[in-house]
Parts: sequence; structure tokens; C-alpha cells
Amino acid sequence: MPEFFSAPAFALWGSPVSWLELLAAVLALAMVGCNMREIHWGWPLAIISSLLYVAVFAQARIYGDASLQVFFAIVAFWGWSQWLRGHRADGSALRVSRLSPRGTALALAACALAWPAVALFLRRFTDTDVPWWDGFSTGLSLVGQFLLGRKFIENWLVWLAVNVVSVGLFIHKGLWLTVGLYAVFAVLSVAGFLAWRTRMHDGAARA
Repeated sequence: MPEFFSAPAFALWGSPVSWLELLAAVLALAMVGCNMREIHWGWPLAIISSLLYVAVFAQARIYGDASLQVFFAIVAFWGWSQWLRGHRADGSALRVSRLSPRGTALALAACALAWPAVALFLRRFTDTDVPWWDGFSTGLSLVGQFLLGRKFIENWLVWLAVNVVSVGLFIHKGLWLTVGLYAVFAVLSVAGFLAWRTRMHDGAARA
């Protein structure tokens, strides 16, 4: 990696913020803005931002989140194709919708299983000092990414939980720009839920 990206751009509360972290944060904010408006260009932004965050998180020894960013970059290609050409099971166009009761139960079960599974893996195979917090954000993000790709409104609630926990995790790691970014993400998760709910109701009214 070029030394420029590792060099500090500025400092927050005594901790240096690299150009790499700054660029990743800007792209991530743009990505969420696109997602809120159902603009498919958010997915390529997600790919680039995720790859940048692999390096940021690996340097901070947050290996679950670093690995998650690789997963995000790969899955973003799937999400992009879903938003461009995806359909529901009945053949209708992919639009914002709610999970069925069965889908909600499956999503909750996936969250409940993914958290300890990822945490135990991290504790066993890495030197992370926060396996359970890292495992929470990583495990639930897997579920949130799938729900986002399929335009289920509940994805924003999953991201809200992930973002709130991630704020505490990044405070612990001293990644202050990313702390601010994920605090903004938490607010945008609520805004995204409200925006998608409005779109869903408007779509139902036009139907």
C-alpha cells in the first residue's frame, strides 16, 4: 500500500486518522446515501469502500470486521445485480417490502446463530481482544447485507443494532473518524427505515 494512504491526514482526540480511513469513510457515507434513495450506484461504492476498510480494520486487529469487508465487497456484486435485475418469487419486480412472519423468524434465528459462531471463531483463530463485540457486528452484518440486497425494510433495523455496537467497538480501538462515521450511520439507519417505509406505502397506494 502506498505510504501516502497510511500517512495521517489529521488527528482526532490525539489519535491519527489516515488518508485511507478518511477516503473509506467518505465513500461509505455516499454509499448509504444511495441506498436510502434506492440508487444502485451505492453498490460499486460499497465495493471500493469495503476494500479500503479491510486495511483499516486489519491494522486495528479487528479481524472479524476486516474479513466482513471482503465479504461485503463480494456480496456487493450480487446486491448490485439484484437491484438491477432481481425479482420476487412471484416474478414481480424487486421493490421495498417487509419480511413475512416466517422471514422475520428466520432472520432473527440467523442473527442468534451468527453472533456466537463468528465470535467463537475469532476467539479461537485470531488475536482479537474483543471477539464477542467483533462477532456481534460481523454476524449481524451478514444478515443485514442479505436483507438490503433483497430490499427488505428490516435491513435498516439490523444495521441500527450493528452501528450502535460498532461505535463502542471503534471507541475501544481509537478509530475516531470511524466512530463518528458509525454514529452517523446509526442515525441514517433510522432515516433509511423511515424513507423506505414511505416508499413502500407510496408504492402500495399506486398499486
